[in-house]
Amino acid sequence: MRILLFNPNTTASMTETGLKAALGVAAPDTEVVARTAAMGPVSIEGYYDEAFAVPAVIEAAAAAEAEGFEAFIVACFDDTGVEAARCRVGIPVLGICEAALLMTSPLAKRIAVVTTMARAIVPLTELVHRYGLSGRVTVYAADIPVLALEDPASDASARIEAEIAKALAAGAEAIVLGCAGMADLADRLQQTFGVPVVDGVTAAVTVAEGLGRLRRRTSKRGTYAPAVPKPYIGLLASFAPPG
Repeated sequence: MRILLFNPNTTASMTETGLKAALGVAAPDTEVVARTAAMGPVSIEGYYDEAFAVPAVIEAAAAAEAEGFEAFIVACFDDTGVEAARCRVGIPVLGICEAALLMTSPLAKRIAVVTTMARAIVPLTELVHRYGLSGRVTVYAADIPVLALEDPASDASARIEAEIAKALAAGAEAIVLGCAGMADLADRLQQTFGVPVVDGVTAAVTVAEGLGRLRRRTSKRGTYAPAVPKPYIGLLASFAPPG
């Protein structure tokens, strides 16, 4: 199976972090290729950044399908552009938030998502609601910039651990790491805290492989049907739905 892991921000070091985690769980016969957005924000922190990252996601998903990849993973915990990309291509499109919640829900009733900045709490809470887990998931924030995860001199790891401890004290039974840049922390944190700790990148690879074995593709009936062909004007002309 061939999977494209796409980082919708433009920071290549974060792409490498995600790829290393993905390769750590991929089956021997699975090929994972990672790519970084060529346009957009250096990190995605809130609705504004997310809006400008979506075109790169759609472009990359279309290219992945044309190149014969069998699944496409968006490595941003906001699930940036996932719904739009599902309308554009037939191969499965996985968001790491949805995948992480799907993989964690059989393991615990009370789940805590620990993300980066406080401004992410509302968007991620809305995603949790969309995925039908509102009563079981609480979102916490370590109040660190995303790019601090790439800085060995930062106190990002200590802040994440402090927020996990806070969530567990409040009754959480499992932890989901709410940023692709945390993909390399899951195993260590699970050992430290003694509860399941799930990273979205590795969860998405696992879900993608399962869909590949089932030979299932995105439904084109209703919600994810191709967009209605029409002209797009100006800078977005190249993104017009194909007729």
